[in-house]
Amino acid sequence: MAETNFYIGRLFDLKKNQVTAARAEYDPADLTTHAVVTGMTGSGKTGLCIGLLEEAALQNIPAIIIDPKGDLTNLLLHFPDLVPQDFQPWIDPDLARRASETVEQAANAASSAWRKGLQEWGIGRERMLALKNAAQFAIYTPGSDSGIPVSVLSSLAAPNLDWESNREILREKISSTVTALLGLIGMEDVDPIQSREHILLSNLFEAAWSQGKNIELTELILQTQTPPFDKLGAFAVDTFFPPKDRMALAMQLNNILAAPAFETWREGQSLDVASLLFGKDGRPRHSIFYLAHLSDAERMFFVTLLFSAVETWMRTQSGTGSLRAILYMDEIFGYLPPTSNPPSKTPLLRMLKQARAFGLGLLLATQNPVDVDYKALSNAGTWIIGKLQTEQDKNRLLDGLSSASGAASRATLDQLISGLGKRVFVLHNVHAKQPALFQTRWTMNFLAGPLTRAQIPALNQLVGAKISDQLSVSSEQVKASASAKPVMTEFASSPDLEAAPVPAASSTPQPSTVNRPPSANANQTKPTLPAGVAEYFLPQTYSLPEAFSAAKQSMPAEAMIQNVVYRPALIGSAQIRFLDRKLGVDSTMTRAALVEKPERSGVVRWDDFAYRGPALDKLENTPTPGARFGMMDAPLNDSKRMTAMQKDFADWVFRNSSVKARANQALKVFAGPDVSQADFMKACADAARDARDTELVKVTGALEKKIKALEDKLAREERELQQDQTELSQRKVEEIGTAAESVLGMLGGRRSIGRKVSTSLTKRRMTEQAKADVEESVDSIDQYKKDLADLQAQRDKAAAEINSRWGDVVNDISEVNVTPKKTDIYVNIFGVAWMPYYVVQSGGQALELPAFGGE
Repeated sequence: MAETNFYIGRLFDLKKNQVTAARAEYDPADLTTHAVVTGMTGSGKTGLCIGLLEEAALQNIPAIIIDPKGDLTNLLLHFPDLVPQDFQPWIDPDLARRASETVEQAANAASSAWRKGLQEWGIGRERMLALKNAAQFAIYTPGSDSGIPVSVLSSLAAPNLDWESNREILREKISSTVTALLGLIGMEDVDPIQSREHILLSNLFEAAWSQGKNIELTELILQTQTPPFDKLGAFAVDTFFPPKDRMALAMQLNNILAAPAFETWREGQSLDVASLLFGKDGRPRHSIFYLAHLSDAERMFFVTLLFSAVETWMRTQSGTGSLRAILYMDEIFGYLPPTSNPPSKTPLLRMLKQARAFGLGLLLATQNPVDVDYKALSNAGTWIIGKLQTEQDKNRLLDGLSSASGAASRATLDQLISGLGKRVFVLHNVHAKQPALFQTRWTMNFLAGPLTRAQIPALNQLVGAKISDQLSVSSEQVKASASAKPVMTEFASSPDLEAAPVPAASSTPQPSTVNRPPSANANQTKPTLPAGVAEYFLPQTYSLPEAFSAAKQSMPAEAMIQNVVYRPALIGSAQIRFLDRKLGVDSTMTRAALVEKPERSGVVRWDDFAYRGPALDKLENTPTPGARFGMMDAPLNDSKRMTAMQKDFADWVFRNSSVKARANQALKVFAGPDVSQADFMKACADAARDARDTELVKVTGALEKKIKALEDKLAREERELQQDQTELSQRKVEEIGTAAESVLGMLGGRRSIGRKVSTSLTKRRMTEQAKADVEESVDSIDQYKKDLADLQAQRDKAAAEINSRWGDVVNDISEVNVTPKKTDIYVNIFGVAWMPYYVVQSGGQALELPAFGGE
């Protein structure tokens, strides 16, 4: 018949001061009303609690175990064969030396002691093997990779609870989380009502969680600078909490994130309580959180987050009257004080009051019974009390127990407690009629004492605990999203398997044009820019096929855009005016540069980043709704460097900007880059033609006058020749007529013949004169024509020379380099350019592809 109760030891007869044969048992269902274990150092308290956890494991009850000192690591030291070789690695050499033993001898002694002790307490090999196989054990080390590291960022994720139905509970969880976070930066005893830091951060959490959104630490820091709301209460955010003061708080929070030591807090197992309590095969788990290496502030921070995670898981469970799981803390001193209010206290109080309904039992231990809140512990139904250090401890405990329910009187408890020895405890259970006195049984696990962080890897290896490769969370993935899937702890079937280390995040930068992990280093909140630094949003100019093409990948048919991520880059653009009135230049030019990953020093070789993409007049003022934003590093977040870089950009534009002006110095024709070559040549031709015509008029004008005069003379001479020829013809007729008349007169015997002869001679003389006039005119005309031809030849030669010379001048073109003045350079765009990338789901993978480019 299977055991139903925990076997915790044997009853002790105080009068005879000896152990009886009667078994001391504890009903695990009673643990739903919680239990407190107290006793001084050396009282056997640790052995008792390990025995209780062994019994829980045997009954398949999972446990989350908080181990501030390193004692509970002994839960992994179960050696069913009880051979010395199993004990030897865990023997403290210093203790062996002080006992004048070798390590081998000490191991033999431990083996014999455990064999004898287990036999005396009726625990055989079968029960030892049952414990070994009952549960999966693992040691987690938040803030260290010695064991299985723990990601605290996942604790900032929105709980899987409906906000409207659980508003009060979630606000309490927010308050605890914020208080723990502020404690990590040195702010203690924070009043959630009076502290503006607490109020601001709480409202940031509520704004995210109420919408079911996660808020990672990076996101929280960014939203501290730029809250997603305008008011806090009746006041504007900037009035309630000025930007300068918010930046100071953000810097304090960022110190956590920036510290190299915090890197191990960002990777590993998430605080997914379900996976911490049960394996994938349904086996219970005992997950031990080793905290001995942490500072007090770090312990408080982590314990508060763990309490909140357990409480959130608890509220997702159905009601039950049986024990579903155990939350054990080995030392509650400082976490549940009577007066102060550390962040751990509130969630612990709530669980003490409410966890019973969900089957969660709290097992709390302390060796300091003075400084605990007994009013809170009045909710505990079981008290297990061992030997105490001082009378003051006993009286404080009795005072506290007087407020707890139970039938035992103060006098009875006083008598029982006063007579306690080592490993003897008072069991005060409200479910029992009276207190019982018992001695703890021998533990099945070897009690090696507190183990160090250096021994934890071997402990995990001993039980085959490792981080599942499929579910491990890298540093970059945790930074990218606090909603990353929980890291599950797997247990190898063979104890020879080593604890696998968490893979280190790659430091290789991802090119902008290829896929990178989706939303890597991306947050919901846009980083706040320094004062005076402008920002611009580049448009999404690529379609999805063009994005795949730009990334040099083929596009699968099922590819879909899931979201948009903006990555910061450096952009600069300047308008340049080139003005030279002499050369006729008045034109403008735009020079731009886009630097995707500027050097942190702020030194940029602008020539390597000349921008030739789409026109920058398409820049947008707002991002795509719902988009995420990449982290912004130096120099983009340094206003002084950005100012210096803008000046350097303007100097680069000044030194490297010029336009070519075309010039025809002879013609005094100039043209800037805005004038086409054809138009410039036409202007030169027109100017040359005008100059040629002017010179032609000047040079050929005198010749033209002479030619005109000769032409006039020639015309007159030709008219005179015509007249002379007419007159000659008339003279010839008259001469012939007179001669004929003289001949007839002679033949007729007329008396006037002498006079006739004289007339005939006169006519002859006149004919000769007319002929001479004709010949003179012909000679003059010939001379005129010769002279005219000479003048025309001179004119044509001069015109040909002028035409040729001015034709050469048209092609006498030179280029003149025109540079701007510094006052003519206007930097109209300079600052952070948010470059869009598509987050694309394709073939079960998420890719990040460029959304801006082209043209």
